[in-house]
Amino acid sequence: MRGSYSVPYAKRGTILGAAEVAALEDVVASDDALTMGAWRERFEERFARHVGARHALSVTSGTVALELAIHLLDLQPGDEVVVTPQTFQATAQPLLGSPARVRFCDVQPESLNMDPVVLKSLVNERTRAILLVHYGGWSADMDEIMAIARERGITVIEDCAHALGARYDGRRPGSLGDIGCFSFHSAKNISTLGEGGMLTFDRDDWAERIDRLRSNEIDGVLTAVPEPTAPAPELLPWMKFTSGAYERVVSEFRRPGTNATLSEAAAAVGLVQMDRLDTLVARRRAIAARLDEVVAAHPYTRVQRPRPGIQHAQHLYTCFLDGPDGARERLVHGLNSRGVEVQLRYFPLHLLPEWQQRGHGTGECPVAEHLWFHEHVNLPCHPGLSDAQVDHLVNALDEALAEALAPAADAQPVGAARG
Repeated sequence: MRGSYSVPYAKRGTILGAAEVAALEDVVASDDALTMGAWRERFEERFARHVGARHALSVTSGTVALELAIHLLDLQPGDEVVVTPQTFQATAQPLLGSPARVRFCDVQPESLNMDPVVLKSLVNERTRAILLVHYGGWSADMDEIMAIARERGITVIEDCAHALGARYDGRRPGSLGDIGCFSFHSAKNISTLGEGGMLTFDRDDWAERIDRLRSNEIDGVLTAVPEPTAPAPELLPWMKFTSGAYERVVSEFRRPGTNATLSEAAAAVGLVQMDRLDTLVARRRAIAARLDEVVAAHPYTRVQRPRPGIQHAQHLYTCFLDGPDGARERLVHGLNSRGVEVQLRYFPLHLLPEWQQRGHGTGECPVAEHLWFHEHVNLPCHPGLSDAQVDHLVNALDEALAEALAPAADAQPVGAARG
């Protein structure tokens, strides 16, 4: 039925229009290079101001941002990294090539974010990093997590792929930990023409390392040549890329660089999208509020309700149905039959075959496992939905919930939600 849904899940999580087209026309009409230019600089400066970070460096995807962030940890055999299981596989995928041991931390039952209580039981003298996600756009409990991390000198990486537009007690995700990683994939809250990513942090040495890596240079320690073995040739202007070759040596090599340069066209669109961000997120929140009203009117249901001070970016809309056996499945099938596309995001990472091959498995994160297999529901919630589609979604959800719970309709009064 995919492709014929009345209410589709997001193929695009944003709106692109005349302003983005005008920016692209400016890029194409100029005589400037289409890479590593003024548009990228402006986008990065704007993004750093928005997040509240000293540095923002763009790359070609959120996955690349995570890969480079994990590289900055300089992990060694015996090191450990604590990771959330409730996220897309790209969050932890770079760690499959790392010598470090990965430990999965269970999640809180409402936010689906890393549980600080469980986290405290997992960290030890070998823990080098904590890799968390602000699930769906709800910021994790960063004050508690950072207190645990600071006590042991642990680096905290925020996967902010869902969190652009969120707030945590007046601050922005991407400035709450040590390193923030953002995605501008087509389905995210803003997009740079389908793919793109950003790293945010305050350290100047990290900025230098990331800038070299994304620009096809090595990451290593370069020192001046004390006594050149051969005289340097007289260089002409077009030889600028070899100007340092005779002046430095590599005293420590970490890894080769790559080309992770965000194009000028993508950066130009990203800059315009930042102007739209507040409006786009407001639309997501308005849709989520209507869905909350429907869900909360039925028994056996729970909606996400962040505490005061946390503003949800609503990249994902998540609710929970803890009804009679099979109620969640009946709800999903009922929505599907009414033309509403449902995706359950995300299958617990520690149960994926690549992580099971490394010794992880069932029972490691019981809360994440129970919720995903029995209660967890995601519904379409993106600014591309028209008012008519939102009306259809709301009506379909109300009908499908009533149908899924019909056998237990008299067993519990309406509104008697759990927990």
